[in-house]
Amino acid sequence: MDDILINITPQETRVAVMLAGVVQELHVERAASRGIVSNIYLGKVARVLPGMQSAFVDIGLERAAFLHVADILEHRQHIGDRPPPIERLIREGDSILVQVVKDPIGTKGARLSTQVSLAGRMLVYLPQEPHIGVSQRIEDETERALLREKLSRLVPADETGGYIVRTSAEDASEEDLSADIAYLRLRWAQIRDAATKTPAASLLYEDLSLAQRVLRDVATVETTSIQIDSRENYHALLEFGRQYVPKVADKLQHYSGERPLFDLYQIDEEIERALGRRVELKSGGYLIIDQTEAMTTIDVNTGAYVGSRSFDDTVFKTNLEAAQAIARQLRLRNLGGIIVVDFIDMANVEHRDAVLVEFRKALTRDRTRITVNGFTQLGLVEMTRKRTRESLAHVLCEPCPTCQGRGEIKTARTVCYAILREILREARQFAETREFRILASQTVVDLFLEEESQALAMLSDFIAKPISMQVETVYSQEQYDIVLV
Repeated sequence: MDDILINITPQETRVAVMLAGVVQELHVERAASRGIVSNIYLGKVARVLPGMQSAFVDIGLERAAFLHVADILEHRQHIGDRPPPIERLIREGDSILVQVVKDPIGTKGARLSTQVSLAGRMLVYLPQEPHIGVSQRIEDETERALLREKLSRLVPADETGGYIVRTSAEDASEEDLSADIAYLRLRWAQIRDAATKTPAASLLYEDLSLAQRVLRDVATVETTSIQIDSRENYHALLEFGRQYVPKVADKLQHYSGERPLFDLYQIDEEIERALGRRVELKSGGYLIIDQTEAMTTIDVNTGAYVGSRSFDDTVFKTNLEAAQAIARQLRLRNLGGIIVVDFIDMANVEHRDAVLVEFRKALTRDRTRITVNGFTQLGLVEMTRKRTRESLAHVLCEPCPTCQGRGEIKTARTVCYAILREILREARQFAETREFRILASQTVVDLFLEEESQALAMLSDFIAKPISMQVETVYSQEQYDIVLV
């Protein structure tokens, strides 16, 4: 049974999804940098790049958004051998209705599509595509056929679009489905009307807030409770829930305890752990998780764990535990894109198969689309997890100004030698200088006074100029300046 905790302040909303008292998912949305996935804009084509079969579209953000030809509806719907190239579909200066499918991430602009979809509480509306589908999470074929047939009866005769039935519609009445259809059609009519009245690079439709999306997408009939620590937002969510998600509205509770809600469940400690590279396993093993621009790597280690029987057994048990922990960490940290997992090498093929089965089973809890390709020849598991929003680390952190995101800094000795080389260069360039003064951190100055004192003295003799030192307490270990006196 899930419990959902929602902590709301004017600056940010934080959500923790719990299972048996253990945090399974963390979501953070800040007012100053709210995500734009699902937002619909009237964009203006800024540049068409035939060589890349893509275009940059101005939607009113700091960076132009990116539209690939494969995400243009007319290209997708083309029947025949050769779909038209992008330069025949759109031109520079065109106004174009687009929806954001990926937030701007790092240095990349938002990713766009011209195929619009609007999510309701039971259905997803595809206003440009006459298709009726059923969520893949509803696996029973009889149930799928019944839902498709029920929805087909309810769709108005003048409908030119299509619908996808969400998992929340499994037990929905015809009145519920009809209400969702009417709501989504009205939304689309408002968006089309706004597109005729607003200038290019304007927002036409904004997705729900994080708290509202949690009620729509995360909460289910199996959710035990949804606790909110803000009275004002509790009443607003209750009203929203009763109107759009009545099945979970009665699970909403206002938390009014003296201790902060996240303190009570130790969520802040879990967030701190979710930002660290190392994840401890109960057995004594551990994971090392590294995020890079290209991919995320996860390394499994036995650590202090020593099995009671053979080494193979120790490795197998550590990998089984790691499979569960990795699946949870992907959700907690919202890691997306290419992910490579380096399980501990297993000689036994049956052990490898069992770990893969356990890993795939653990990933079924994830609401995000995942593909697992199995073990490669090098013994790595390659997988992808759909990335739509920034990871938790990218929302809460920024690159270290000292190491520039490298995760390590130059040693004091490396900095000392760089200073010696620079003084030598400057002594040749500025022959009239009377003295050189080194401004550096305490650790660098200490090294010059102790182990590297002879090297500094030899350089001073060689250039025939005195060299003095001054500690700058605000300098990091890599920072230094050389002042010509």
